[in-house]
Amino acid sequence: MEMRQLGRTGVTVSKFCFGAGMFGFFGNDDAKECQRMVDRALDAGINYFDTSDVYSYGESEELLGKALKGKRDDVILATKFSLPMDDNPNHKGNSRRWIFQAVEASLQRLGTDYIDLYQVHRPDVTTDIDETLGALSDLIHQGKVRMIGSSTFPAELLVESQWTSEKRGRERFCTEQPPYSIFARKIEADVLPVCQKYGMGVVVWSPLAQGWLTGKWRRGATPNDTNRQKLQPHLFDMTRDDNQLKLDKVEALSKVAAEAGISMMHMAMAFTCAHPAVSSAIIGARTEDQLEGLLAGADITLSDDVLDAIDAICPPGTNISHDDDGYQAPAIGDRSLRRRSAPDVQEADRETISNIENFRKEKGR
Repeated sequence: MEMRQLGRTGVTVSKFCFGAGMFGFFGNDDAKECQRMVDRALDAGINYFDTSDVYSYGESEELLGKALKGKRDDVILATKFSLPMDDNPNHKGNSRRWIFQAVEASLQRLGTDYIDLYQVHRPDVTTDIDETLGALSDLIHQGKVRMIGSSTFPAELLVESQWTSEKRGRERFCTEQPPYSIFARKIEADVLPVCQKYGMGVVVWSPLAQGWLTGKWRRGATPNDTNRQKLQPHLFDMTRDDNQLKLDKVEALSKVAAEAGISMMHMAMAFTCAHPAVSSAIIGARTEDQLEGLLAGADITLSDDVLDAIDAICPPGTNISHDDDGYQAPAIGDRSLRRRSAPDVQEADRETISNIENFRKEKGR
């Protein structure tokens, strides 16, 4: 397994990162199989393990922590916070209050007294970034966290975070974990260059585009019982135009892979690792068979001819679907934030406005 530098942290990580997102009721709650998968990953040379408090609502952290017992000091262990854990409005987000609660819960579930990399799972526009960085800096000073990072932050928020750290004397984000695949290349235009500018390590998630690049979804051979479909059925609604386009792209990419003598899945993984900004790519296997299949392509590198062929099918800097963005700014989802409305008026002014309207009607205006 190739080892790479994690940005300018001085930490060395494996090219593949073991993602435990499928541990627990989200995917696989068989503790013995999860243990075997972790052991197999370690045997293959993987030293980097990633999870989140929200994965199976804590069960993923528990299973991963137990599987790493006795091996803790030999691995880089990363987890995340921010996404809602329950219906309590304060059990989510990037506030100091929640960060201090979330980290204690993660430490307990993971069975460790420190986290190597603690990451903000998503931006939170309701919280000042200085509030977040201040709390995370305190965790580093307390020894509970070694490094901090972000996940799925747009380029402008990465820059703001770096500037805030410099201006306010905070610890800075040293990694970013964005979505990146042949189908999701938008970050090549902004996020990845920003990470390179600030020396941030990049650990990409969903390199197989939610499973699209495994080759399972093909015209005339579309599965209907995969675990991913159960979790996110809209991603595989074949009545959608963007999913029909993905089917076309899969056919074209499969030919490129066949000509290169490799599987499309291995080509997709090698593609993400080919970018000079990428430190590691997360493999989120649910079963031992899936893990073996991914590990089999760990040493594959792509020639310029193959990369050029991929560029011709899926142009650099573009995403096929908004589903691949990972994060949508609130101003896009909430139309009220995009439309200027009439300013609210005081009650005293309402009578005046009413009188003017009545006067206009009397004058036939």
